[in-house]
Amino acid sequence: MDKLDTLPRDAQSILELAARSMFDLFANASEGMMLVDRAARVVWINDQYKRFLPALGYEREEDFVGHPVSTVVHNTQMHQVLETGKPILIDLLSNKAGTFVVSRIPLRDAAGNVIGALGIVLFDHAETTLQPLIEKFSLLQRDLDDARRELATQRLRQTGQRQSKYTFASFIGLSAAAVEVKRQARRAAQSSSPVLLLGETGTGKELLAHAIHAASARASGPFISVNIAAVPDTLLEAEFFGFAPGAFTGADRKGRDGKFRLADGGTLFLDEIGDMPVALQSKLLRALQEGEIEPLGSNKLIPFDVRVIAATSRDLSRLVREGGFREDLFYRLNVLPIRVPPLRERREDIAALLEALGEDVALRSGMLPPELSAQALALLEAQPWRGNIRELRNVLEQAAMRSDSQRIEVPQLEAVLRESGLQQVEVAPARALSSLPVVTALLDEGQSHDMAALLRPLSVQITELEQKAIRAAMDANRGNKVAAAKMLGVARATLYARLGDD
Repeated sequence: MDKLDTLPRDAQSILELAARSMFDLFANASEGMMLVDRAARVVWINDQYKRFLPALGYEREEDFVGHPVSTVVHNTQMHQVLETGKPILIDLLSNKAGTFVVSRIPLRDAAGNVIGALGIVLFDHAETTLQPLIEKFSLLQRDLDDARRELATQRLRQTGQRQSKYTFASFIGLSAAAVEVKRQARRAAQSSSPVLLLGETGTGKELLAHAIHAASARASGPFISVNIAAVPDTLLEAEFFGFAPGAFTGADRKGRDGKFRLADGGTLFLDEIGDMPVALQSKLLRALQEGEIEPLGSNKLIPFDVRVIAATSRDLSRLVREGGFREDLFYRLNVLPIRVPPLRERREDIAALLEALGEDVALRSGMLPPELSAQALALLEAQPWRGNIRELRNVLEQAAMRSDSQRIEVPQLEAVLRESGLQQVEVAPARALSSLPVVTALLDEGQSHDMAALLRPLSVQITELEQKAIRAAMDANRGNKVAAAKMLGVARATLYARLGDD
């Protein structure tokens, strides 16, 4: 009998056969697949997905399957797909297992009802495998942001309004941490809810606040910022709400608009919100709840339309527990929290940051942009950077001002770090295995080496140190290469090459 005679003839059978074929194709070709039911519980994962279980904290498939997907895969968007019935075809997902390019597709029964969702991991280690595409996208995004900023600037100049200075292109970095924080900030820009930026001093919280405003529907409105820590407590209320003519001794006869009124139709950025006096917190809460303010010395209520972005380097949850910050105000502000990572958690961005900072230093000083030797860059990448990007800029600027040439070497940086009391990690002889965190940790242990051991070919010493780091990571992860690569901060292909795998 001819094979063609055995094939299904009706459209429904052909469709079912095609669906099975496509499912098998994706299951075998993807980096991982997952199925969840209508209640968002994991019901199945394929063999490829099992590689990620140790990094997610699970040893066996049985411990993973059956749990709500949100409890086993952080930052998942499966619930959104189940609720809306709309697919998310291309998205970045970051969690303890890494950064991935994923697709999420709703599954429907014969009546068209959503009965579950399919999640597909298209690429793992997106920061490495898709780096050329991400770089190209970043350039296009920068051009688009610059064009939007210029148009907004021209409009705001005509009205005399204050404006944002930065866009998302200004937040430099292609590390997984940087990509994730920009992804969250871009999503926040599409909302009108309050944003709370959390992170250490100098990480770029104010820059992100500017960028969120510039990418929001309020970009044509004013951007007004208040550094609460820099304003005396006695003046804060007038700073926020303004005052009526003659409200107090020495007050301007014409009165003065507060920041809320100046920001009407735009964004109000409250920097260092954790330093706000408790007495003023209740008035701020009332203003945010009611959408209206009462200037000092006035009985008139003035409505306002403001989107609030707050930032703090302090632990607000701890302040709430200790009574230093109102719990109801915390919940009012903590609607869209975004944690801005410290520089030590994205060391791979330091080279790009130094290039941008060097150009800015050169522009301000009239000099050529400084150039760093490989050893000088390795030294800077190894520092703890408690002051983050602000501290990095200070060190670079000091070294550039002291240098007699455009090129900056290790001794000049060491002098700046030593005099500032900042240097804590000795310069590595070369940048090995993408400046592995584990390599730095091994160096910090202060292992003793005699002079003969140190006076060997540099390449041999670097290879030995890499192998120690790889063995330590493989042992810590029980031989799981995906988890070991994640711990070392390198792509799986790099780790396989070091292990000699095909």
